[in-house]
Amino acid sequence: MLTGVTGNPWDLTRTAGGSSAGAAAAVAAGITPIASSSDGGGSTRTPAAWCGLVGLNPSRGRISGGPNNQDSACGFSRQFVVCKTVRDMAAALDVFSGPYPGDPFVIVQPDRPHVKELTQATGRLRVGVARTKWGAVELEPEVSKAIDATAAVLSQMGHLLEDIHPPHTSADYSSILLGMADFRTSWLQNAARLMGREINAETLEPVNLKLHEHGRNLPLSHASDVHETVRKMRLQVGEAIRDFDILLTPTMPSRAIPHGGIYCATHPTISAEEYMNADAALYQYVGLFNVTGQPAVSLPLAQSDDGLPIGIQIVARFGDESTLVRVARDLEDALPWRHRKPRIRAGVV
Repeated sequence: MLTGVTGNPWDLTRTAGGSSAGAAAAVAAGITPIASSSDGGGSTRTPAAWCGLVGLNPSRGRISGGPNNQDSACGFSRQFVVCKTVRDMAAALDVFSGPYPGDPFVIVQPDRPHVKELTQATGRLRVGVARTKWGAVELEPEVSKAIDATAAVLSQMGHLLEDIHPPHTSADYSSILLGMADFRTSWLQNAARLMGREINAETLEPVNLKLHEHGRNLPLSHASDVHETVRKMRLQVGEAIRDFDILLTPTMPSRAIPHGGIYCATHPTISAEEYMNADAALYQYVGLFNVTGQPAVSLPLAQSDDGLPIGIQIVARFGDESTLVRVARDLEDALPWRHRKPRIRAGVV
């Protein structure tokens, strides 16, 4: 690591999330009001949740990766930003949205700019509420409390709420994660060749080296198996949530976790399979919407007793960022977060 571990401005002993940790830490600390991020399995929303920011992962195709990165990682990974307000999120959507020649498909464009949604009525929505765990990691009590509080606010606004069960299995998502890592084997080999470097324990963290080795000798038929698992998950999740306009879930099951441990790529003994199982367990509410392609935003709607941010995720139908903007605006008004400041801030000694 060239610059060391990225600390969380709210507590330097804890992670800022990943993989857009540096962007989130910089925005949370007041170094910049907005920063670029990417989300292939929660990497915008997790840092946003743990650093007290707004983090949107747009619909697949909303923001083109053109000219050189269209539909990245089979459409799982999307580029956007982390920021501090819903207005900044809406403005960024208007700036960055749009197709590029060569995109595999063009998503339906909104009826009006997203900043115009800030003045539109939300209407009554059907809301699916996740109050139980969707993976192996248990919900922290304060995260559950935050979900209940947010659900109560949405109910008071007139929305219709219904509890929902996990729409997928953690095992399926874990196998997809491992499969996507396998697909990156040739990419890593090409990158190493262009850089004139070897792939070994001197150039890769232990976990990433094991993931590379896992994917080296798999048969071509493995790709078909992964794509079929992806197809089945999209169908399963789609059928489970089709009656809802939005979903309300925790972004993460816990507050920001301490550095190191099983979730760290420098873990010396964990296997590739064990690492992906742990990943699927921790990112249980975020990664499946990378698979389905739906837009999802983490909002810093709560704070723990020890002063750490708690992110709450709102998920909309595919292509419906407009509803997300309106709901996020309503929640920012009802449960404002602007007054909360991290301990570490630019210019503060």
